[in-house]
Amino acid sequence: MSKRDYYEVLGIDRDAGTEQIKKAYRKMAMKYHPDRNPDDPEAEKKFKEAAEAFDVLKDPNKKARYDRYGHAGMRSGGFNEPDFQNVDFEDIFSRFGDIFGGDIFGGGQRGRSRSRRSAGIPGDDMKIRLKLTLEEIAEGTEKKIKIKKFVKCKECRGTGAATESDFMTCSTCSGTGEYRQVSRTMFGSFVNVQPCPTCNGEGRTIRNKCKACNGDGRVKGEETITVKIPSGVTNGNYITLRGQGNAGFRGGESGSVIILIEEQEHEYFEREGDHIFYDLQVSIPDAILGTEVEVPTLKGKAKLKIESGTQPGKMLRMKEKGIQGLNSFSRGDQYVRVNVFVPQKLTDEEREAISVLKNAENFDPVKHADASNGFFSRIKNIFS
Repeated sequence: MSKRDYYEVLGIDRDAGTEQIKKAYRKMAMKYHPDRNPDDPEAEKKFKEAAEAFDVLKDPNKKARYDRYGHAGMRSGGFNEPDFQNVDFEDIFSRFGDIFGGDIFGGGQRGRSRSRRSAGIPGDDMKIRLKLTLEEIAEGTEKKIKIKKFVKCKECRGTGAATESDFMTCSTCSGTGEYRQVSRTMFGSFVNVQPCPTCNGEGRTIRNKCKACNGDGRVKGEETITVKIPSGVTNGNYITLRGQGNAGFRGGESGSVIILIEEQEHEYFEREGDHIFYDLQVSIPDAILGTEVEVPTLKGKAKLKIESGTQPGKMLRMKEKGIQGLNSFSRGDQYVRVNVFVPQKLTDEEREAISVLKNAENFDPVKHADASNGFFSRIKNIFS
């Protein structure tokens, strides 16, 4: 089927200027807009035909080539002849909307058309608190969570109607999806625009509702979702799973699932950033003589050497035994605080053994105190 002359389509002369071309296209778009001509495929065809003509004639380079070679010139020389017959008319507005000043019908009709064509009402978001162990946080993990939510009705595929032919134009808003109230005051007229209360802004109502969902387009159901938790997360972090929340009303977009991270208190470790801390109790003999002990880590148990003469409060570092950082290749460390256990009860034999050491030279703290660490020595170093 041969295409009509673009100038004929818009009803303009060949010497028409840019403003005349825009004006002619606007007039045709208003006349044949599908919202003004429901159930008229011929009107939609002419609407797209006008958009195709405008796409060529608004561009000086395309227009010059068309004037010289006609439709054949648009299929050669690096040009692609447009074909708007297979394009959704809403996409045409997103491409040429600027020439309408954001308002094709002088009263926000373009906006109404979009809101009407955007089916349904979006579903609600869901918030889920997810408790994680320190071990899971250290390496990252994957969780499967079973949630109860609204899911799309399978019987009507989310439309809410028994069949596609059961939709009809809303009688309250005449298909615009909006309800307008005009208030006149001494300062002028004010227009209050709200979504139509009858059709909830869709511009259409249902004649026969789907029996499975009673016209909502969704039913109560249960689904299992999978969420990947990266390493290094902490309390207050959250992960958003878009489109996995409650299904929307009558085909509206599904909401999101927001996973709130809660870190469980650990039996052994305290966390500071990506580092973890562990309190180790050693006996007085072990602290004096030195030993090798087994300590817990996030990946099981590991051996740690306690040097002879280890002082209470000493911090021992176990490199890269901590948490894998969030969005990082680095890993924190595990620090072991050495606490020397002092018994509160002794047997007579134990008390006698300790008494022998009480006056031993190497057990006298005064004789072995480092004078350079005294208070006056430190003050002297500050001002020296």
